[in-house]
Order: sequence, then C-alpha cells, then structure tokens
Amino acid sequence: MSVLTRRQREIYNFLCDNTDSFLRPPSLDELCAALGMASRGSLYKHIMALINAGLVEPFTGNKQGGVRLTTQAQGDEAGFEQGLPFVGLIAAGKPIEALATLSYMTVPDALKTDKSCYVLQVKGDSMIEAGIFDGDWVVIEQRDYASNGEIVVALIDNFEATLKYLEQTAEQVLLLPANANMTALSYRPEQVTIQGVLVGQMRSYRSH
Repeated sequence: MSVLTRRQREIYNFLCDNTDSFLRPPSLDELCAALGMASRGSLYKHIMALINAGLVEPFTGNKQGGVRLTTQAQGDEAGFEQGLPFVGLIAAGKPIEALATLSYMTVPDALKTDKSCYVLQVKGDSMIEAGIFDGDWVVIEQRDYASNGEIVVALIDNFEATLKYLEQTAEQVLLLPANANMTALSYRPEQVTIQGVLVGQMRSYRSH
C-alpha cells in the first residue's frame, strides 16, 4: 500500500479529477500554475514520489514529456469514486503521526458532507466519553478552521496528529480529551494546524 503525504495526495487527486481538462499531459510548470505552487523543485519531488508509488508514469520514455497517471492509476480511480480516502491512524490519546495512506473506504452518505472528507481510524481511549473508542473509524470534513467545542484533527508542530475537542483563544490552543483520567494539551496557536472536523463515525463489532 502506497504511503503519500497530504500534498502528494492532493496532487494525485488533482490529476485524477482533471485528466480530461488538458489537451496533453501537463508540464511541471503548468501543474505549478494550476496548483498554485511557487516551487517547481518542490513539485518535482512530489511527482517523483508518485512515480515511485506507481501512480504517475516516469518521464523517461514519456514521449509527450508531461505528467500523466499510469494506466493502473486511471483504472483504479474509477473504482474510488464512491469511497473516501482512508489516511491512516489518528491518536485519541497521546499524539501520534498520522500517515496519509492511499486507500479508500465506502462511507454512507449520511456520515459525510458535500465537502471534501476523509477517514481515519482511532487509536487510544482519550475520547471514550464522547463515544469514540479505540478502533473506530471517524469521518473528517477537511478544513483548516473550527469552532470551539468541535472535535477536530489537530496537527501539532507539523508532525503529530490527534483527535480532540478544540478550545482556542488568541494566546492559547487547548486540545481537550473526553476522558476524566486525562488532562488537556496546551499549545501556542502557531504550533497547531486544524486539518478537519469530525462529521461521522463507524464501528465494527466483529471479533478479531
């Protein structure tokens, strides 16, 4: 299973959604402009990661010289249309790194919104009093803002992600557990990036 960063997944999704919009495979410069990226070198590194993942064709032997999906990726994308991206584990406890894994899950319409959403699997028990248990899957609406009292995916110091209630002021961000045995996490505003807000939840009762 390919592991992609959030930015690489965004580039891949853009290629999937806009393949038919280009008369020929887009160049790196054209992709930079379309994606609003200032650095061609940074885009090149992301494209190389997609090549290594088998999602984009290597430039060597690509007679049209542009960036295009592999035949396998184009075929897989059609099957992904009814699913949401499953992007790995999210901590409901001590923060852990959230990996962006290129996989998809079928999610009922009632559990998602009409905005861009993705799925995470919960690890830990800090949200049990909110009814969110270890092993549950949560549906997250992808956005970079949230209101106090919402349950959010918070990225800390651009490395670790956690699922918590949000309480924020101009001077402080508190990430609050729903477990009486655990304490709040306190950060400076510049340390925390909101990556989405909880909108749905799924659970399996099968024995493992």
